[in-house]
Amino acid sequence: MSEEKEKIVLVATHAGEDPERATFPFLVANAAQSMDVEAVVVLQGTGVYLAKQGYAEHVLAPGLTPLKTLIDSFVANGGKILVCMPCIEERKIGQADLIPGTELIKAGRLVVEMTSAKSTVVY
Repeated sequence: MSEEKEKIVLVATHAGEDPERATFPFLVANAAQSMDVEAVVVLQGTGVYLAKQGYAEHVLAPGLTPLKTLIDSFVANGGKILVCMPCIEERKIGQADLIPGTELIKAGRLVVEMTSAKSTVVY
């Protein structure tokens, strides 16, 4: 019987208004993947803008890897980006506007992800 992979959940609640806090979840998620730890990134509040096509290209935190590069790498390596459905509805962002690799969720799914993870970090 194989042991289940360790998992962390990273919740992003910021976007372009705070480039560092928008970038950190994806920086840590990529590090986790390189350590064979499953990382799930959840976008809530203003953070849902990070899932909008063309948005991440303009979020740059000095001294950190560009956000678009981090997101692309995370998704290419099988990372899950879960997006708060009520949050995108409130901001009039359509599902067709989202980058590939995203999944719309509500609170119940977040609870499932968090309770099955070793730790959860909110940025």
